[in-house]
Amino acid sequence: MTGIINYGAGNIFSVIVSIRNLHEEVMVVSKPEMLRNIDRIILPGVGAFDHAMKYLKKTGLSEAVKEEIKKGKFLLGICLGLQMFFEHSEEGKLKGLGLIKGEVRKLPGKENLPVPHMGWNTVNIIRDSKFLKNLQDNSFFYFAHSFYCVPEEKSTVVALTSYGIEFASVVQKDNIIGVQFHPEKSAKHGLRLLKNFLRMK
Repeated sequence: MTGIINYGAGNIFSVIVSIRNLHEEVMVVSKPEMLRNIDRIILPGVGAFDHAMKYLKKTGLSEAVKEEIKKGKFLLGICLGLQMFFEHSEEGKLKGLGLIKGEVRKLPGKENLPVPHMGWNTVNIIRDSKFLKNLQDNSFFYFAHSFYCVPEEKSTVVALTSYGIEFASVVQKDNIIGVQFHPEKSAKHGLRLLKNFLRMK
């Protein structure tokens, strides 16, 4: 059973459909106690940093997620979900979950590289991870974001993507995994990653 956290911002339907297409049961999580009945957690990513963090803290989900991670459950953050792993973001004033040391910054943007970064781009694998099993280097994934993560611990960066600057597109620290792109919108490569995540123990 996979729990997908609904923090009231953005459409999580495509994530739900992708997980169900992999023959996995899904529970939409809106209360802390619901996390006890699931095997792994997905924190999806559409919306604004402060709005999402305010909801997680108000409902107690922020602390509940941390408790479940300590038990060994795997957590996948997608786009904004990944950004909330960090200590703070230039997008908002509230503190992040602090699961990974570092910060979130706004993409600089250039004349030929507008912000937000929208569309397909490659992912350059720099470290081995079971999460990326059977994925070829420089595979294409779908991105839609204006901010990027800057991990303090470089050993947590698993893959990089270039868009004016080079930024972390896949991050992993033990059982905490985050992607800046949207695997649920990335066709066969995205489904491969989600399938790998469901198999991780």
